[in-house]
Amino acid sequence: MLEAIAAEVGTPTFIYDAAAIRGQYARLVNSLQSAPHRIHYSMKANSSHAILSLLRELGAGVDIVSGGELFRALRAGFTGRDIVFSGVGKTRTELKDALEAGILLVNVESEGELRLLNEVAGELGAVAPIALRVNPEVTVDTPHPYTRTGERGLKFGIPYAEAIQVGRLALSLPNILLLGVDMHIGSQVSSLEPYRAGTERLLELHAKLRLEGANDIAYLDIGGGLAVTYNDELATDVEAFAAAILRIVENVPLTLILEPGRFLVGNAGLLLTRVVYRKSSGGRQYIITDAGMNDLLRPSHYNAYHHIESVRPNGQRGVFDVVGPVCESGDFFALGRSMDAAEPDDLLVIRSAGAYGFCMSSTYNSRPRAAEVVVDGDRWAIATEREEYSDLTAREITNLTWMDG
Repeated sequence: MLEAIAAEVGTPTFIYDAAAIRGQYARLVNSLQSAPHRIHYSMKANSSHAILSLLRELGAGVDIVSGGELFRALRAGFTGRDIVFSGVGKTRTELKDALEAGILLVNVESEGELRLLNEVAGELGAVAPIALRVNPEVTVDTPHPYTRTGERGLKFGIPYAEAIQVGRLALSLPNILLLGVDMHIGSQVSSLEPYRAGTERLLELHAKLRLEGANDIAYLDIGGGLAVTYNDELATDVEAFAAAILRIVENVPLTLILEPGRFLVGNAGLLLTRVVYRKSSGGRQYIITDAGMNDLLRPSHYNAYHHIESVRPNGQRGVFDVVGPVCESGDFFALGRSMDAAEPDDLLVIRSAGAYGFCMSSTYNSRPRAAEVVVDGDRWAIATEREEYSDLTAREITNLTWMDG
């Protein structure tokens, strides 16, 4: 099927396995079935319409972090009550659009945001439903520092020591309704301890807020970040994770919210690319592909590992740097990798590219973005058409209209 897709759609192309996504979703839901819960897929992992539609059909809601993701979620058929809105820098326009859409919760991350939201809600004659996103200040071990969000001093969430003060303010504001407490500790978290510690801190905060008169809190949002395997990392033991969390919340009358992203789609996707050249330089052997860092940024940005293999191995192996055509030394998918000795025109599969692949891609070097394809059993369909050169300049203005300053 991969060769047929390459022949019809071309390369590079992202390909997603619908059955794999269904399996991950079912595993998570089944592990939590003994407690009231909601699964809100973290759209930043992959916001393709086809992926969103599949997860909506499975019963998921979404966690968004921008007005653009709100637009995509509504376009995919999610209703306002299916949506929670996270992010440290929500603008006035984004907050207005979110309230007008009737979203379930705005996850407020600062006192300044809370005050602005109260103002926007007042202008609309509305009451804004919120959760306080708190930085639980727990130590998290993730593969890269950029994927940690719950440690002291990071930009995310309200510092734990200030949470009661912000909670009191929320209770005093006329256009705010405090409905939840929330955290997100990071991404690719395989250890259960940070989740346990963070959840317990949220429940301590909930108890303190109840003493302040916060009697409407109905949601306990523990975020996402469940780990998957790229190489030799430990994946999250979902069943053990659920059992540990459920023990903590079993006597708490709150609905649990989880925001998985990579866990649902990461290993369900791959990037299909074609070898353009082989090259030797300075004692290094290069495989040069038609995909580049503009298509899959993770190896360059996070030093991330992705398995790479030939669609049709020729029986030969070697040690190679797998690189793209982008004019950057950081344009690589693997360095010093022992792998199939692919030749020009061979197809390569770059595994585990379902999360933070296409959604982080760009047109750097004026390279049109890749196509997206969904496979479901023995059938497949184009989900996103490959961009053309004309798309690169579609919004550019060739004859400028000058204005006086």
